[in-house]
Amino acid sequence: MVIVSDTSPISSLLKIGRLQILPAIYGQVIIPKQVADELQVLQKQGYDLVPVFEADWLVVQTPSPAPLLDKLRQEIDPGEAEAIALAIEIGADLLIIDEKSGRAIALREGIAITGLLGVLLEAKRCGHIPAIKPVLDDLVHLARFRIKPSLIQEIISLAGE
Repeated sequence: MVIVSDTSPISSLLKIGRLQILPAIYGQVIIPKQVADELQVLQKQGYDLVPVFEADWLVVQTPSPAPLLDKLRQEIDPGEAEAIALAIEIGADLLIIDEKSGRAIALREGIAITGLLGVLLEAKRCGHIPAIKPVLDDLVHLARFRIKPSLIQEIISLAGE
């Protein structure tokens, strides 16, 4: 499977010490250069980026310049634009993206998507995490991941907890 990720799923998992979930489920994950640049901000916030940039499962790839990329950059932030453009360019099987506007555009472009919550549900289903609720609590409190309480309850229910 070819997987491309936007910034927030990787940064959120790093902040809560659960980055290993991505390679456990997907093996290799590809990020565009802009996403790698956006992740660098975490270093200024005191996070150790060694687990990200020395990971053999994470590949940084720059999308080719194209009219679609230019158009996307006018609609959404640069990391999302490059992630969507790269997913299209390399024929990704899945794009991991959380932001509402980026998700809508990816779907419009025919890209299969999931978000961090979908990744967590898959991790639970595959046995990579024993329970989803503690991870959601960490996301909300440690990573400041914005999620409606009703969605938290839905995810917990979908996870069978």
